[in-house]
Amino acid sequence: MKKIATISLLTLGVCIAIVSCDSKREPGKIYMPDMAYSRAYETYAERDSSIFTTDNSQKGSSKIYYDAKPVLGTIKKGELFPYTLPNDSNGYKMSATIKNPFDTVSLTEAQLAEAGRLFNINCAICHGDKAQGNGPLSTSGKIGGVANLTLDSYVKMADGTMFHSITYGKNNMGSYASQVDRKQRWMIIKYIRTLQPKSSAETKSMSDSTKKSS
Repeated sequence: MKKIATISLLTLGVCIAIVSCDSKREPGKIYMPDMAYSRAYETYAERDSSIFTTDNSQKGSSKIYYDAKPVLGTIKKGELFPYTLPNDSNGYKMSATIKNPFDTVSLTEAQLAEAGRLFNINCAICHGDKAQGNGPLSTSGKIGGVANLTLDSYVKMADGTMFHSITYGKNNMGSYASQVDRKQRWMIIKYIRTLQPKSSAETKSMSDSTKKSS
């Protein structure tokens, strides 16, 4: 019996080796083909329409459904968590309580330079390179009511409220959520602060600190 069992095992082993290594040019038999040959594709890569479909109504058919969208609830690497306040009057009021993530971590010199570049690309066309509301579109007369961000009302405006306005748009200004991501929006706001005059409260605080140190 032992001999029969041994011979059987050896025979089985030889058969497995022959079947899995039948060609040096072809890989062996795949235990989990879906793992070996992933269905992951680049977003804009061409796909065989006889095998794949992007039509939501064909889910469950013989074709593989692929919508080229990120998994619901995921965010890209380095991106901040979603901004969840609604685009209404209540959301606008509540935005004043949202803190700028760069309040606790100052922008580096490189980040501030990048924030300035983004401001000049996206904002200066209306607000001007000094944020005084005198950009080319504003002075052309084609767009009215462009905010002078150096005025006291904007100096006192909370970063969260400014972020809300950039995210959803405000008055004549449309949303810039698709042009600059969340992190970039917060960076731009910190850059705007460098263009604004110091608020009276900040000036008093600096004056008091100078008096104490002297």
